[in-house]
Amino acid sequence: MTTAVSGSVDHTAQPAQASRQRRSGPRTLSPSVKWMLRLSSVAAILLAWEIYGRSINPILLSYPTAVANAAADMMADGTLPQALSESLVVLGMGSLIGVSVGLTVGLFAGRSQIVAALLELPMNALYATPSVALIPVIVLWFGFGPTAKTVVVMLFVLFPVLINTMRGVQEVDAALIEVARSFCSRERRMWRDLIFPSAVPYIVTGLRLAIGRALIGVIVAEFFTAFAGLGNLIVTNANQFRTDRMFVPIVVIALFGVLLTALLEWVERRIVRWHGDG
Repeated sequence: MTTAVSGSVDHTAQPAQASRQRRSGPRTLSPSVKWMLRLSSVAAILLAWEIYGRSINPILLSYPTAVANAAADMMADGTLPQALSESLVVLGMGSLIGVSVGLTVGLFAGRSQIVAALLELPMNALYATPSVALIPVIVLWFGFGPTAKTVVVMLFVLFPVLINTMRGVQEVDAALIEVARSFCSRERRMWRDLIFPSAVPYIVTGLRLAIGRALIGVIVAEFFTAFAGLGNLIVTNANQFRTDRMFVPIVVIALFGVLLTALLEWVERRIVRWHGDG
């Protein structure tokens, strides 16, 4: 009799355990498995590119080994380091200004309905306007030097950071704010302990979007000026039908974007620890 009872309990427990496993979502992959999958996808893309690139005219499309050889030549003659340093200066200055302005304005606009109402129409109008359309005007105002390119990068970076920061502050739980006020929490401490930590995930999302847009802004601005930087290398080598050398700055930009995104993810895991295990 005891065996029969225990058997019935086991049969009823198994469906409940399976149901809990289904509700818990997909199984989390280990870091080693994630990196294996990432590297496998990159290797598959490079292999397919190598095979296909060798089968067609090299003027139309190069292949990874030829691009690597061209990169070595450009490193040896100094053209790639010089162009990279010029683009990085513009990227750093424009991103720093755009992120600083976006964070500051976004925090105040998210906290104050007056500031949000004042900025709503101009911000929506500028965000809906393609930034590329403003580049000729910016070049006309600031010339063909690094100042114009810095302004272009700043515009590309500004709106993702501003909009996500403002949204993050607005999404803070109103009940938590009321609790903090009931305990006579000062505004400065409320910002430090509640508002800013709650908005950090939104801010990080805005920064992730800004990375890609900043790289796009640098290259597009250098397309219009075409005097220096990685964009100048792309235009110059494309005009000379040197496809292998044209792909070198493109690959450098892609790698730089991957490195910046990985760095931002690492910073996010260190800052937003309460979201890490979710």
